[in-house]
Amino acid sequence: MEILIPLAPFIMVIAIVVVSKIYKNKEQTEIHKTLRMAIEKGQNLSKDDFDILRNNVKVKTPMNDIRNGLITMFVGIGIGVFGYFLSFQESDALYPLVGIGAIPGFIGLALVLIGLVGLAQKKKD
Repeated sequence: MEILIPLAPFIMVIAIVVVSKIYKNKEQTEIHKTLRMAIEKGQNLSKDDFDILRNNVKVKTPMNDIRNGLITMFVGIGIGVFGYFLSFQESDALYPLVGIGAIPGFIGLALVLIGLVGLAQKKKD
């Protein structure tokens, strides 16, 4: 029993990978069933439809970039606010956590900017 405690993180990683593979396999099986049924019924699938079903491609839009960027920015802000409140207990706790929070904050800012540029290009086209 004592050996399970140090092995728990490794077991969890393996469990997450196995569960995700099982889910992906089940999803692929469903996609193949759908394709088989469509072909049997004589429906014509365009190359784009087939690629989306086969690869399970999600269409990226600028709004997705903005949404993900805002979420990431607020994660960074949350880490910084946590550091601020923690600094009331320990005076040196603010600066490292604000620096750590700046990493996802700036990644989120970049995603928002990419989304805004994408929206501008979409309106231009």
